[in-house]
Amino acid sequence: MESGLTEIFKDKRVLIAGYGREGRSTHALLRTLGCAREIVVVEGNEAIRNAAANDSFDLIMKSPGVPMSVFDGIEVEHRVSSQTDVFLRCFAQQTIGITGTKGKSTTTSLIYHILRAYSDNVLLAGNIGIPLFEVIPDIDAQTLIVCELSCHQLEILTRSPHVGVCLNLYQEHLDHYRSYEDYQLAKLNMALRQGKDDYFYYCSESEDLRLMMTHILPRVVSHVETYGGADVARWQHASPQLVGRHNWLNAEVAARVARMMGINDSDIEKAMLNFNGLEHRMEYVCTKHGIRFYNDSISTIPASCMAAVEALCEVDTLVLGGNDRGIDYTPLAAYLTDTATKGWAVRNIAFVGKAGRRMWELCTQSLRWREHHHVLLSDDYHEIVDWCFGSTRQDAVCLLSPAASSYDMFKNFEERGHLFKQLITEHA
Repeated sequence: MESGLTEIFKDKRVLIAGYGREGRSTHALLRTLGCAREIVVVEGNEAIRNAAANDSFDLIMKSPGVPMSVFDGIEVEHRVSSQTDVFLRCFAQQTIGITGTKGKSTTTSLIYHILRAYSDNVLLAGNIGIPLFEVIPDIDAQTLIVCELSCHQLEILTRSPHVGVCLNLYQEHLDHYRSYEDYQLAKLNMALRQGKDDYFYYCSESEDLRLMMTHILPRVVSHVETYGGADVARWQHASPQLVGRHNWLNAEVAARVARMMGINDSDIEKAMLNFNGLEHRMEYVCTKHGIRFYNDSISTIPASCMAAVEALCEVDTLVLGGNDRGIDYTPLAAYLTDTATKGWAVRNIAFVGKAGRRMWELCTQSLRWREHHHVLLSDDYHEIVDWCFGSTRQDAVCLLSPAASSYDMFKNFEERGHLFKQLITEHA
């Protein structure tokens, strides 16, 4: 295994483009291997572009946060690679990769949880917060690696995981890609870079994913299977943490992958029953003053917000908004308007940030919506939480599911979720 890595980097001048956690782990591995002729680390898109344009690096290791557009007009040819690409060139046959716009972390963790219940030789890595290069010392020939993979990690691939899963496709990361189609193709590089003995699962209930798969299917050589439909009904009571149809779909594909690895249905069901779920993903916070609070800060698109509202059923108060990246919020506004005359309508909505203001403007175009809702416009989470306590009826749900990214006010969605939970816990 080490010889394969050595061969990739041997005698090369390597530019590490970006020095976050993944860039640091790349640097650490190269120093350990000791086979590269030179290692240069550069941060910042402009500096990376200048270095790539003005120097003859043999290999450019691009970090996920660096967009490919940085290299526009530069003769980089096939010199741009990534940690994911290098890792899979060495360990693809042992890797299960999970991607999709939403549900990646939950599904990755669920597959890992099921496999780990029956084998000690399973590793978790990837976009879930563990750089792939960090787990290399723990890999032997029998190790299975379960990887969450983002669009940024998949856009440069020469080899894909032996088992690939794509959960869904929705508008996301439009600030990073030239078009929604480019984003979708980055995700589906996973299918396009598989071999004839590999396996690819995708959800037939995701309309955009189904349409894009129809478009690329003539170029896919692996074994392709769909999942969805009536298959998911059996997982409604699989785990207290897997609430809502979107999570039952995640459970269905996790079960299919586990069966492929030789685990029977009875053992899969036992493992699912003990799955604890993940923080910031429809996470139950507490019941206080008769109100049930949920933290779904991971929600950065309309589809995930609507799925959370549907799953929890009794949402009386919803916290929406954040950084505006140009996503189409018309479906969400229509959804909230349509529920305004139903018995379980979301009565109270706090709109946050520029995305929240745009959602509010779309919603208020409907007179019917204005007649049924209590609204707060605020960028202050202290004020928002106070308002939630004062507005939400007892025995109902208050849900943070923003349908927008957090980067206008927070470092990431975790920081947003932590503040929401802290303010609830500390509230008198």
